[in-house]
Amino acid sequence: MVNRESALDDIFQALSDATRRQMLRDLAQGERTIGQLAQPHGMSLVAASKHVKMLERAGLLRREIRWRSHVCHLQAAPLAAAYAEIGAYERFWTGALDRLDQLLRDEDSTSETSPKHGDTA
Repeated sequence: MVNRESALDDIFQALSDATRRQMLRDLAQGERTIGQLAQPHGMSLVAASKHVKMLERAGLLRREIRWRSHVCHLQAAPLAAAYAEIGAYERFWTGALDRLDQLLRDEDSTSETSPKHGDTA
């Protein structure tokens, strides 16, 4: 059985490459052969197959063989684990930005109530 951390490592490694991310976006539109996935990138079938194998190892696509063609299908479920992992950081940054926003509002309200330089009472 693959542990959760190892599976996340595979997913993030697969997503670390722009070509593989584009392949996943293409697969979100429907099934594609390896040749169809390779074509927009001007790469060989061998190079595209290496990308497909990495996506397959991460569980992000399923490959089926139809006669002589390898047809790929998006498997989006593993992305939920990656999204949940990133969500923890999103909550951190949202909280930090909310605190910064409040500090700036407090500073603005303090400067509005204090006398301006050069003002006489």
